[in-house]
Amino acid sequence: QGQLVESGGGLVQPGGSLRLSCAASGSIFSTIFMGWYRQAPGKEREFVARITRGGGTIYADSVKGRFTISRDNAKNTVFLQMNSLKPEDTAVYYCTAAGVNWGQGTQVTVSS
Repeated sequence: QGQLVESGGGLVQPGGSLRLSCAASGSIFSTIFMGWYRQAPGKEREFVARITRGGGTIYADSVKGRFTISRDNAKNTVFLQMNSLKPEDTAVYYCTAAGVNWGQGTQVTVSS
């Protein structure tokens, strides 16, 4: 059974940047898509971005133009580059493989 491990979260000031990584084990990295979701305190988990095996990407409107999802197939890793961060981006960010396998999450806090 595959496993997903996120890293790269932390505290950043508004306008700053962070890069999240998600390392996948097993065969799950070859699934139809890899994606990122986030959950803020008191809110439901929401979609952020996803990337298909072929490299096609989709973004939530709230992050379009600021976040970039990418993948390194040789390293079984997917990335989320987050620029121009806002306080409302504060959440626990989760990596998923096709919505079936999920990582443990990594905290992102945007605050001055």
